[in-house]
Amino acid sequence: MNSHPKALVIGAGLGGIATAARLARSGYQVTVVEKNASPGGRCSQLVRDGHRFDIGATLFLMPEVFAETYAALGERMEDHLDLRRIDPTYQIYFDDGAQLALTANMQHLAAQLEAIEPGSFGRLLRYLAEGHRHYQASLEHFVGRNFCRLWEYFTPRNLWLILRLKGLVKHYANVSRYFRDDHLRAAFTFQNMYLGLSPYDAPATYSLLQYTELAGGVWFPVGGMYRVIESLVAVAEASGVQFVYNTPVKQIKVDGSRATGVVLQDGSYLKADVIIANADLPYVYRDLLPDARVAKRLNHLKYTSSAIMFYWGVDKAYPQLGTHTVFLAGDYRASFDRIFRDHTLPDDPSFYIHAPARVDPSAAPAGADTLMALVPVGHLDRDGTQNGEELQARARETLMRRLASVGVTDLEKHLTFEISYTPRDWRQYFNLAKGAAFGLSHNVWQVGYLRPHNRHDRYRNLYFVGASTHPGTGLPMVLLSARLTTERILQETCVSHPALLSNPVPAT
Repeated sequence: MNSHPKALVIGAGLGGIATAARLARSGYQVTVVEKNASPGGRCSQLVRDGHRFDIGATLFLMPEVFAETYAALGERMEDHLDLRRIDPTYQIYFDDGAQLALTANMQHLAAQLEAIEPGSFGRLLRYLAEGHRHYQASLEHFVGRNFCRLWEYFTPRNLWLILRLKGLVKHYANVSRYFRDDHLRAAFTFQNMYLGLSPYDAPATYSLLQYTELAGGVWFPVGGMYRVIESLVAVAEASGVQFVYNTPVKQIKVDGSRATGVVLQDGSYLKADVIIANADLPYVYRDLLPDARVAKRLNHLKYTSSAIMFYWGVDKAYPQLGTHTVFLAGDYRASFDRIFRDHTLPDDPSFYIHAPARVDPSAAPAGADTLMALVPVGHLDRDGTQNGEELQARARETLMRRLASVGVTDLEKHLTFEISYTPRDWRQYFNLAKGAAFGLSHNVWQVGYLRPHNRHDRYRNLYFVGASTHPGTGLPMVLLSARLTTERILQETCVSHPALLSNPVPAT
């Protein structure tokens, strides 16, 4: 057999790029085929008239996970990314006019919290200590390792840890044990939204989110989040990875217990020893594989929310808006019920505004502004009756009304262009099942061994990487997915390809 086995990666999202680079460094000959004209997937960018937008993620969290990826590729993150810490991490506006700036300045944060609820700052410190414990234990025992067999996950120790991590307790209920005031309960649970989850359904384990933000920091790379994509593509190419764009895959060909290659949309065939699918996992099973049974089962799992996005080029700056601004709904519980139970837009939606030029002036022309708005909405329903245009119009009206309440009263007059995405766009552009912008959801039944595995059960050389496989959604988790998938590939293929034995898996 060829001493340089061939790996083919379907999709140049963050997980696909990182996996390709790791495999190339370990001795594989790697080709990445991508349906779009550029890499990045949901971490792509839009550039128009001097305005630069990150299409998806705008929060750089858990920098140590990114640093490990660069180190595994023989690089230093600091040589590729110029990171700026964002503080306050968010400016929060509540429906009743109250405000809160979440900041790592503990004195300033304490003064704000004590004014809202006396004694709450001490309880916040205990809550952050809990988040620290959840963060460390989750990385060490759950999201930072593979679970290839049932008994590896359901051990007495892991079951005890799940209880310690409050995996069976809902996040909002847990936060309510620390804070009595509804403003604070919302302020320390809304972060679930950028994982596409409801705090009324998400496990209390996610107290780790607030810990990572306030202790580890929220960061932003100069040049935008897309700098991560650009730099990792450059590192991968330097290791010999070949990227082929505008090349949709039509089918993964299989023979017995192996995947043999892929058929492209133009009918051509690419053969490979190992195939790694970075496309959304439910889409792969439904559209690329002869696996209707598993596709049907995946369709019945819980999915994350979708999002209505607006990308605005503006010919003036709005200093009222910080780098990250959050507007929370008045009826907090009802807003999540509408998203996750009714799969629609809340009557009174919460939303998030990103203004990257606050930290990176190159994101907008001089004297202008680049604004991105994200409005959580339910994913596409089964009967396809969701009226995207009507929801989009209602979301836009809410944005303009709430922005006016903080002094942004003339935005309509100063828009130079507007680009918008709806759930159908997420499905069309990125093959996301149901238009769910964050992939499969996370609950106690969809994590660890119970989450779709990163290798096909039957086709033993077909692997998966990305948000809908283990360990889950969010850029740090996708990078961990790339590491875990690569480790599994190397462990399972070194016997078939002796040349790989001289390239051990990097220590973690």
